[in-house]
This record gives sequence, C-alpha cells and structure tokens, in this order.
Amino acid sequence: MNKILIVNGPNLNFLGIREKTIYGEENYNHLVEMLTKKGNELGVETEVYQSNHEGSIIDKLQESYYDKSIIGVVINPGAFTHYSYAIYDALKSVFVTKVEIHISDIMGREDFRRTSVTAPACDRQIYGHGLNGYLEAMDFVMEVYKKRGQA
Repeated sequence: MNKILIVNGPNLNFLGIREKTIYGEENYNHLVEMLTKKGNELGVETEVYQSNHEGSIIDKLQESYYDKSIIGVVINPGAFTHYSYAIYDALKSVFVTKVEIHISDIMGREDFRRTSVTAPACDRQIYGHGLNGYLEAMDFVMEVYKKRGQA
C-alpha cells in the first residue's frame, strides 16, 4: 500500500499544551488520529513520526529514500525550519513530493519565523491553516501522485 510519511519536529508533541492561542487546543494524539483518518479516506497508509532531535529527523528522511511505498513527505520541521541546512539536505535527497507545513501563520509572527531554509527543498509550503494544513498537504501529495499517472 502507498504511504505518506508525516514528520513533525520539536515541540509538536506538546500540541494542546504549548501556546494554545497560537497552536490550538487539540493535542498531538488528535492530530495523529486526524491524519490516519485522512489517509484512510485517500486510500493510503500514514506513517506519523515526531522527534525533538534533528539527527533523528534526518535519519527518518533518509530511511524514506529506501521505502518505495512512500509517495510523499509532509514535514513540520518546527524551529528547525529556520536554520537546519542538514534537514534541507536530507529533504533534497528524497525524490517524492514534499510539503512543508506550519500550523501558525509564520509570516505574521516574529521576524525569525518568516525565513524557512527547508521550504526550498519542498514542492509546496502551507502555513496558517491550523491542523487542516496537514490535510491540505496530504491532498496535494495525492494530486501530484495522480497527475504523474501513478495512482
């Protein structure tokens, strides 16, 4: 079965705990359930991964290179967005559709959040749509996959 890999970076495991006015009330388990349900609707498996460690995220992205069932990567790099050229390099090495997602409107927040060093390695960036941005990213992955005649 085809799979969409969803990678979440630092502090995403604290959804519903951390800065609720920015990231909302729903917790991380709710997000995982939402993504699993969406995957079922799209007819794909979802693999959801979260780590607060840059190297672990890089390892996961590199593993996805070898997993031929993965048709796309949705990534919320968290704070790594703004400075991790190592994650950028790992994303460049993965040859499937990639979407960078941010729950909050990063362009309307602190200046440092407006720069993404990882987005240029992705096919699309979605921000400011709350948790629904993940669902939009999954839809985009499927659209590209179908357009390529692979579905």
